[in-house]
Amino acid sequence: MASTEELEARRGVRTVVERRRSARTPIVVRIEYATVDALFSDFTSNINEGGVFIETDAPAPLESVVHLRFRLPGTRETLRVSGRVAWIDADANGKAIGMGIEFDSLTEADRARINALVQRLRTSRDAD
Repeated sequence: MASTEELEARRGVRTVVERRRSARTPIVVRIEYATVDALFSDFTSNINEGGVFIETDAPAPLESVVHLRFRLPGTRETLRVSGRVAWIDADANGKAIGMGIEFDSLTEADRARINALVQRLRTSRDAD
């Protein structure tokens, strides 16, 4: 009988090992992303300076390079960043529900914008 990890590897789903240096903050933002051969538009469910989780039932393959474009709430500027699919999440039935993107190219200015947003959201959440 195959282990859970073996079954997940066969489906292209990676068991998530927590390696984040900073916690993700819940946020819903429309995000456009492109792979080598397609353009998509979905929603995020959380973000931090290291990456973002995109809710989708059609994730790109693990380790795929993706080019992201999104606007943080309260800003006019569109962030453009590339990343890679670090993990894919699935429900109990094995149906994909999203993918974790690890940022590869994030400018210091964009990192600061994301950090400021995360801090603002955490502060307001903690105040509630």
